[in-house]
Amino acid sequence: MLLKTNILKQGWQSWRKSGHRSFFGKRKIYALGTCNLITELGNVAPERLVPEHIAKPAYYFVRNSQSSGEGEPEIKSSEQIMGMRQSCKLAATVLNNACSFAKVGVSTDDIDGFVHEETIKANAYPSPLRYLGFPKSVCTSVNNVACHGIPDDRKLHDGDIINIDITVFFNGYHGDCSKTVLIGDVDDRGRYLVESTERCLAEAILCCGPGQPLCVIGKSIEKFAKRKKLTVMPAFAGHGIGSYFHGPPNILHFDNDYPGVMIPGMTFTIEPVLTLGTCEAEVLEDAWTAVSIDNARSAQFEHTVLITNEGCEVLTVIS
Repeated sequence: MLLKTNILKQGWQSWRKSGHRSFFGKRKIYALGTCNLITELGNVAPERLVPEHIAKPAYYFVRNSQSSGEGEPEIKSSEQIMGMRQSCKLAATVLNNACSFAKVGVSTDDIDGFVHEETIKANAYPSPLRYLGFPKSVCTSVNNVACHGIPDDRKLHDGDIINIDITVFFNGYHGDCSKTVLIGDVDDRGRYLVESTERCLAEAILCCGPGQPLCVIGKSIEKFAKRKKLTVMPAFAGHGIGSYFHGPPNILHFDNDYPGVMIPGMTFTIEPVLTLGTCEAEVLEDAWTAVSIDNARSAQFEHTVLITNEGCEVLTVIS
C-alpha cells in the first residue's frame, strides 16, 4: 500500500528529523549497465470480465471508493478468523501457482490472465480489480518498479526480478500476499536483494504478538536492512485487512514511534520493499506504477498475519 501523507504524519516525524530525505523528488537517470533491469512500460489491455455469480466487494460497483488506514482496527471473532484463514489460504495457493507460471517470455499480462482465471475458478474475486480504479487483477512489479505495477504486454526477460502481489476476496474476506521471483539467470546482487528481503519479512513477523507495539515491525525491518546494506523504501506500508481490503492499523516499515499495540484477533499485512539504491520513489503518469528514482531494483515480500493469544499466525502459507 502506498502511504498518503496525512496517514504518515505521526509515524515519519522522527524519521525525517534523523536526516532522511523526502520520499519523492525529481527523477534522475543512471546508467546501471544492464538495460533490461529498467522496466519500460507496455500496452495495457482492458480489464477482464468477472462472472455474475462471483461475489464482489462494494468498490466493484462504486469506482474510486476507498477505506482509510485511520480508526479502530477490526478485531475478529472466531467465525471471522475462519473466513480469513480460507481467503488467505486461497491467496497463497494462487500466488504459488502464479510464481511457477512466471518465466522468460511470459508477459505480465499473461500473469494477470492466469491469476484472474485461477481466482474465478475458486469462486473468488481478484481484489485489485477496480480498487481505486486499478485496471487489472494483480500487481506485477518488475526490476526498478517498486510497487503497484500494472500488467501489460511486456515480456519477462532473462535476469529480471518480478514481484507478484495477489489479493483475493473470498466469502467476504480479503487475503493478501506477495513474492518476488527470479526470472532465468539473475545476477548475484539481484539474488542477494531477493533473498535478503524475504528474510527481512520473516524477522519482522517474529516481532509479532499480543501487547507488542506496532512500531516494532518497522524498527526490525530498518535494522535488518541496514545490517544487509540495503535501503527501506518507506513510502510503502502494510495495512489492516479483513472485510475491507485496506484499513487500520497502518504498519510502517521504517523505524518509527507510531502509536498502537497488537491485539488478539487483529489481522494485518507486513510487506517491506527493500532496494539496492536510495529510498526515493515516484508514481508514474498512470497514477499507480511506483518506480525508484535512481532506477535501482527493489524486492518485496508480503504475508497476512493474525495476532493470537499466544503470538501470531501467518495466514498466507500453504500447509
